[in-house]
Amino acid sequence: MKQPAWDDPESKAGTMIRGALWLLQVVGEGGTFTKNELRTAFPGISQIDRRIRDLRDYGWILHSNVEDASLLAEDQRFVKAGVPVWDPHERRQAAPRKAMSSKDRQAVLIRDGYMCTLCGIAGAEPYPDDPVITAVVAVSRRTIRTLDGRETEAFVTECKRCTSGRGASPILERDVLLAAAELSPGDRRRFVRWMERGRRGSTELDRAWAAYLRVPTDRRQNIADQLRREQ
Repeated sequence: MKQPAWDDPESKAGTMIRGALWLLQVVGEGGTFTKNELRTAFPGISQIDRRIRDLRDYGWILHSNVEDASLLAEDQRFVKAGVPVWDPHERRQAAPRKAMSSKDRQAVLIRDGYMCTLCGIAGAEPYPDDPVITAVVAVSRRTIRTLDGRETEAFVTECKRCTSGRGASPILERDVLLAAAELSPGDRRRFVRWMERGRRGSTELDRAWAAYLRVPTDRRQNIADQLRREQ
């Protein structure tokens, strides 16, 4: 189906569809926009912010400063287009994904120890190869390909850098078996214990460090001073 113009006066498309076309035709993938620019483009539509967020249910990727630390509070980045929602057939085929609640998102972050499940970095921790940049972690929806070839979805914690670099490739369960086959017998037993516990093993020192990194930077000195006094 030919992509219609977002501002076609003859169009009877809904706000979400027109918003998707505006993102593609005006902002462009990788571009940024503000709420004011969005409201200027769609004057008189009070729910335009919500309609744009609804695109995430169709695989569209939009980042705020929570996922992308380089953005200002009023900015959003249009990362990638998803299902062409202006095509009725495509829109019907793509079952809208249930929005994730804040409670469920927090549960995933806690489960993963506020650490990226791909590279292992903790939120607010500097990258070893680029200490000027600190990690920003968020919950992502990933496609999982099972051992029997089926595909399902799961929520995982990922840092901004891994999310932007992973592409659309699914997580393959067979990769776990291949990687485990390379472990020494001792490491394999430890790996099995991690799986039985449902989390990676960590020491009290690891947990204390991760908790410290979650404290805002301007408050960390107070923590350090308190611990020094208690020594």
